[in-house]
Amino acid sequence: KSFLNHTAYLSCCFPNPQKIDVRDLRVFWQKGTEVVHEIYYGQEKYDNLSPKYINRTKMDMDKWALQLLYAEILDEGRYKCIIQHSNKGSPKVIHTSECLLHIIANYSQPEIAQLHTRELKPNEYLHLSCSSSGGYPEPKEMTWLISHENTTDRLTYHMNVSQDAVTRLYNVTSKLDIPVPTNALTNISCLLHLGEQLGSLVSVPLSI
Repeated sequence: KSFLNHTAYLSCCFPNPQKIDVRDLRVFWQKGTEVVHEIYYGQEKYDNLSPKYINRTKMDMDKWALQLLYAEILDEGRYKCIIQHSNKGSPKVIHTSECLLHIIANYSQPEIAQLHTRELKPNEYLHLSCSSSGGYPEPKEMTWLISHENTTDRLTYHMNVSQDAVTRLYNVTSKLDIPVPTNALTNISCLLHLGEQLGSLVSVPLSI
């Protein structure tokens, strides 16, 4: 995993048990049919690189890891590391490994807005929206938390999701319609679920 516009680290997982000199090796990094990086017998080689990776990659030969600079959402996917050894003959593949790159962009803190301007009265409905923007990947769901006295209700409604065609980042909105609370102080929050490993974001509570 890598954050958007940060450096992604892709490991080749090559233990090099025979301590082969890098000058006897060819190291390729590929994504599909595109060449991402190439070390040609100890020297960086740029002839075959896909244009979008030029000046964006560095190889750490001590850790056998590729650094991909300014990681973009379009960089997501499966990368393959291929190592060939040339020893008095044609090069032979001695190691291959793959890794999967996921890009993460932080969503803004969810924000609740009231969709009416006048003061509400009992028996009317409260109309709220909760929005968060500029994140990646697509979130799982948005939940409303309605707390009064010692109880909390969790409500999940349809979440509107839109993706920017250029940046590929997501914006999300959910709407809540509930009767105006009349009996006690009520706190309303919304929770954006980003998935098991990324956790959740919660809004500032709205007190009614």
